Amino acid sequence: MKVYAISDFHLSVNNPKPMNIFGPVWDNYLESIEESWKVVADDDIVLIAGDLSWAMNLDDAKSDIAYLDRLNGHKVIIRGNHDYWWKSISAVRAALPPKTYAVQNDALKIGNCVICGSRLWTTPEIGKTQTAEDKRIYDREVLRLRMSLDSAKKLREEGDMLFVMSHYPPFNSTFRPSAFTDVISEYNPNAVVYGHLHGNGSRVNREVIIDGVKYILTSCDLVGNKIVEIK
Repeated sequence: MKVYAISDFHLSVNNPKPMNIFGPVWDNYLESIEESWKVVADDDIVLIAGDLSWAMNLDDAKSDIAYLDRLNGHKVIIRGNHDYWWKSISAVRAALPPKTYAVQNDALKIGNCVICGSRLWTTPEIGKTQTAEDKRIYDREVLRLRMSLDSAKKLREEGDMLFVMSHYPPFNSTFRPSAFTDVISEYNPNAVVYGHLHGNGSRVNREVIIDGVKYILTSCDLVGNKIVEIK
């Protein structure tokens, strides 16, 4: 069993939204992702860290979920900031086909892989003050992240690998440790995958290591629209 990741599909099967308005890297991007996906075997796992669909409600998102269902492997998704269709986690899970799973502040186990995740929030930049609302959400997401990791800890047995998913980066643009990374470090996961960032103007590193934990960027346009194998 291998573990792969890619995120930020921004699908719109029912109401096509051309993504190449955001630049040529989005030209035929789904075809590129599908081609790279051919390495995925039926029993492999693909982590998809948010922004699956542009749909505004679950019914409209079902065609995008069906698109994902055609691809090989176990697919594990979390909610991104543009996943407006994702409201009730129970309704989302009821709509998912076999071998597609949703995590939201909790965890699941596939084979010897335990996977947990939370959406998180924007980490404050050095020298900038959070608004009261941003701080409220940030503090709440720290608690939700710990809930997710506690759920994973209960499932994890000796020899199991632990993977953490978030949509927002768990650090700011200088890659400094944060309240998010402090919590993650306590649980010693094998890797953390995240998305959300797009475009040449983003200050990104494909891989960052903090406290010995590897953080891997998976936004499709920033990884060449190719699925990433998580070592």
